Amino acid sequence: MDYNYTFSGLGLSTILVLNEMFENNLIEGKCILIIEPNEIGHHEKTWCYWEEEIGKWDIYTNTKWSIALFKNEKTSIDCLNGQLVYKQISSKLFIESLFKKLKLKADITLVKEKFISFESKNSKVEVLTDKGLYKSEYFFSSVLKDNDYQSSLKYPLLNQHFIGWFIETENPFFDSEKATFMDFSVEQNKNTRFMYVLPFSKNKALVEYTLFSKDLLSEQEYEQEIELYLKKMGLNEYSISKKEKGNIPMTVFPFWNNNEKRVLFIGTAGGWTKASTGYTFKNSVRKATEVVLFLKKGNVDFRKFHKWNKYNFYDTLFVDVLYSSNHLGKEIFSNMFTKVKPHLILKFLDEETSLFEDLQIILACPKLPFLKALFKKIVQ
Repeated sequence: MDYNYTFSGLGLSTILVLNEMFENNLIEGKCILIIEPNEIGHHEKTWCYWEEEIGKWDIYTNTKWSIALFKNEKTSIDCLNGQLVYKQISSKLFIESLFKKLKLKADITLVKEKFISFESKNSKVEVLTDKGLYKSEYFFSSVLKDNDYQSSLKYPLLNQHFIGWFIETENPFFDSEKATFMDFSVEQNKNTRFMYVLPFSKNKALVEYTLFSKDLLSEQEYEQEIELYLKKMGLNEYSISKKEKGNIPMTVFPFWNNNEKRVLFIGTAGGWTKASTGYTFKNSVRKATEVVLFLKKGNVDFRKFHKWNKYNFYDTLFVDVLYSSNHLGKEIFSNMFTKVKPHLILKFLDEETSLFEDLQIILACPKLPFLKALFKKIVQ
């Protein structure tokens, strides 16, 4: 049996692309194959984003916060400023709901197999797994093609790496209306380090220790910092219900060069993660919309899918600065959030700002490191 669309991986990018296809009537009568080695909802993901009070994804929302703080030792700033809401989606609910919709219009097959490789052959793409070979009209891969991005000299690699504890307390402790985006009051140790806190109720919260840096830490180091942070908050008695950890590559490496006429790399594998912050949800929503518009035009050639924009350039400079001067992260973010209206920073991260607004943010950053990064790019 041949398929119209085949996806490797059932992560955020696959879900969003399929959802956009459904909403734009691109799956009616189509045969769709999804290759995923794990059970649906095997790893519940914490997908968060900010937007106005009412939004498209509200039916999948678990929790939302009206206040989200940027902190350091001297200040505490509400980034939402009464204009936005920070929301968290249930990945499992989203996936289950999507499958129910898809089955109404398409012949959808989910195989619990491990993706191995693919090969483009004329009008089809052959996709090999550990259990079989499949043919498809188009192939969408959220699996990295190779590890070349890790050793690239032209495109330095930072890692956004973290460990988080989901904790519970016997007595009310957290303010369930207030999330913490970044708390830079922790020791930096010549890196860019901060805490991220999501209180789900007065008794439950995710407390996550996050770094933007080249090198990973031992698991013990992350957990020691979380424990110390909780003590500073005045919390000594709690239980840990579960843990999460991750590592998101922060790089402007051109993953899209791996695209072929009928093959599109999506998610992190396609460069959909915002290089300067690791934010994924909003970027992936935008990219999924672009995929559908691209398919609707016909004469599909995914080698032409990626379009360079000014934010790619900004991200290039930002990653270069933090790669060469990792200790500057705290200063850069603190300057941005204290010298510029916070909602403008979030608009910038959503890639929706004008050139005038960009300039306000650029001028808030330390000048010399960014000028050095700009000069380096000019002479390359």
